[in-house]
Amino acid sequence: MVTSTHSQPRTHPEGEKQLKSRPAAAVVILIAGLGAILFGLALSVSVGAADIRLASVWEAVFRFNPELPQHQVIRELRIPRALAGALVGACFAVAGAIMQGMTRNPLADSGLLGLNAGASVGLALAFAFAPSMSFIYIMLYCFIGAAAASLLVFGIGSLSHSGLTPLRLTLSGAAVSALLLAISQGVAILFHLSQDIAFWMAGGIGGTSWTQLRIMFPWVAAALIGSLMISRSITLLSLGRDVAAGLGQRTRLVQTAGILIVVVLAGAAVSAVGPIAFIGLIIPHVTRFLVGVDYRWIIPCSAVLGSVLIIFADIAARMINAPYETPLGALIAVIGVPFFIYLASKRKGGLT
Repeated sequence: MVTSTHSQPRTHPEGEKQLKSRPAAAVVILIAGLGAILFGLALSVSVGAADIRLASVWEAVFRFNPELPQHQVIRELRIPRALAGALVGACFAVAGAIMQGMTRNPLADSGLLGLNAGASVGLALAFAFAPSMSFIYIMLYCFIGAAAASLLVFGIGSLSHSGLTPLRLTLSGAAVSALLLAISQGVAILFHLSQDIAFWMAGGIGGTSWTQLRIMFPWVAAALIGSLMISRSITLLSLGRDVAAGLGQRTRLVQTAGILIVVVLAGAAVSAVGPIAFIGLIIPHVTRFLVGVDYRWIIPCSAVLGSVLIIFADIAARMINAPYETPLGALIAVIGVPFFIYLASKRKGGLT
């Protein structure tokens, strides 16, 4: 009797080995991470130039008195700042996780691959030509800038006959980032925006308002939900495009959806806090180490851990040199640069 090989499910030995995940660890991380976020939000609201008791924070949230200056500070300044940290951390971390999964590049990150720089150019152009425009249009400029940067990076990296490799993607990202940052700085000098642009370039969530959060939230929520919807496909893409296609995945559609989600996440985050790099590099690697390589767990855990990192980094930025604030982007870079060097040196065979 002749048996048909087509009747048996197609398998990939390396893929089966790599697809092992740790759901129990992921559940623990999600629960503990959400608890850490709540604790961090409360601590973030109470810490600052003037420390506020947690009891006062509780009263300002549940028994708000507009006549008390302390309650006004908590409601209008510190709560939006803390919530923005949680949103932005999730944005950068999930964007990095999706990019690393789609490109199979361990060094992929919205900052390292030029998307943050592209959003910064959009921000600079918005400040230069329409300084009084509403935040939603500023965010739209950042979306356009991030999308243009992604097209440049992937286009330049794909020019070679051998296709897009991690090395070419990283080098094209570095080149495009340098070009776009130079353009944004040139626009700032030409239109006398150096002080405004410098604030955004340093990265920081101080000054975030409820209006910004209301505009950001629907976009970020939609992008995060979209990332969960394509998480299984990202897992298969992380095994290789040929493997994913062989398992019935429409790889171009998944990659297009992934890039759109990354553009929205990076654009929204940069429009609010500036181009903070390395979050999308560090968090996905830590998450994969803890929960395995199933992106159905990596993406939600990265969102939670990214939020935790930004919330507590912002608290540290206010405490290191109190009453002055250390730029959040610089503080994250202190962690991110050594981590980047470690990854680059650890990868077997280099980045080719």
